[in-house]
Amino acid sequence: MRNRHVAAWTSAVVTTLVAAALVSPAAAATSASTASRDCPQLSKKLPWYGKNRAKLQRMIDERGTCNGHRGPRPVAAFDWDNTVSKNDVTDATIAWSLKHDKILRPASWKKTSKWMTDDAHKALTAACGTRVPVGSPLPTSTDTDCTDEIFSIRESGKTMSGAAAFAGEWNHRRTVPQYAWVPQLFAGHTVPELESYAAAARKEALAAPIGTKQKLGTHTIPGYVRYYEQQRDLIRTLQKAGFDVYIVSAGSEPVTEIWSRGVGIDREHTIAIRSVLDRKGRITTYNEGCGGVPRNKGEAIPYIDGKRCWINQEIFHIKGKSAWEKQRWGKRIALGGGDADTDVTFVGDATGAHLVLNRNKNEIMCRAYDNADGRWVANPMFIEPLPKKSGTYPCSTAADNLPEGGFGPLLRDDGSVVPDQVDSVY
Repeated sequence: MRNRHVAAWTSAVVTTLVAAALVSPAAAATSASTASRDCPQLSKKLPWYGKNRAKLQRMIDERGTCNGHRGPRPVAAFDWDNTVSKNDVTDATIAWSLKHDKILRPASWKKTSKWMTDDAHKALTAACGTRVPVGSPLPTSTDTDCTDEIFSIRESGKTMSGAAAFAGEWNHRRTVPQYAWVPQLFAGHTVPELESYAAAARKEALAAPIGTKQKLGTHTIPGYVRYYEQQRDLIRTLQKAGFDVYIVSAGSEPVTEIWSRGVGIDREHTIAIRSVLDRKGRITTYNEGCGGVPRNKGEAIPYIDGKRCWINQEIFHIKGKSAWEKQRWGKRIALGGGDADTDVTFVGDATGAHLVLNRNKNEIMCRAYDNADGRWVANPMFIEPLPKKSGTYPCSTAADNLPEGGFGPLLRDDGSVVPDQVDSVY
């Protein structure tokens, strides 16, 4: 069973309110100041942009149990790839698996995803061949054509020839087929097997020097991964301050769990795409559902609004369609951290601080720079930060990821349009 929060705290609130009424303003101020000094502090040896460390520390002081907070523990949630780590650990695992012949040949590529096109099915079949028996490893370490087709579809949703790999209808704020396809690629393996591939990829990526590149067929991708020390320190400080800290990722859950241990977050606090297992414990092409969506082939993964759904369902125990909706203040996370549009909904739901690492993604950076509630904290990436974005973010015309696909004007909660923003944190 996953970790659950206790909601019964009425008597504690009453007691706190009565006590507060008997304390003078001066005494209350002294008490708050003392509580803040008692709260664990973020390391001053690790650089943050501008006043960001102070902003995050203030949120910790305000919301942590170290200040005498009563009731359920406050919750912090972080995306993983390029938020807690530099570079994508899913890509690192896929790369290692392709280099070591760990992808099993499916009976039909078409059946690995409900949205796969005939063009993609034909391209994969032609590139990977039919000589290998179904269920046996494909020789991707030497067959660069097969490696190229698989990674091209994972990376861009297109075949090597440029044809669309996925087609049909899906809610573009709840899933993206090439993300959902990653755990489906590992169908036939057990969870311990996939964990072993992720662990081997982790060892290799952490050992590679910063800046290392690797080749996958004709693709060149990052060959290293690093934990961000600032994020490791932030997570540790939050935990010491009484926060329940979770990872919420659009990657495969066994892969994410291997990495999250490195920042002190256990399996129970790691949420990602959860594959349905068959009777022998092998991964299937089906996923567990959220928000009233039953087991499925990728319709409801932790992606944009899907991350809100999984947080509401797994952390705050909100079931059914209500899990897709923004909840009242007491049923929301205190801190959210992300780096991309895939994170914008849950990061925006946070009541204490919205931490964003700047990767020049339109929707989330428009929200961060608009800073409607004064609690957005934008920071450059801690390793190899991007230069300033040329031009402006198209917030007023094309920053909102629409459910039906495409982009539209980004609106505030009051319905007003977010004006275009200049990149100022880089």
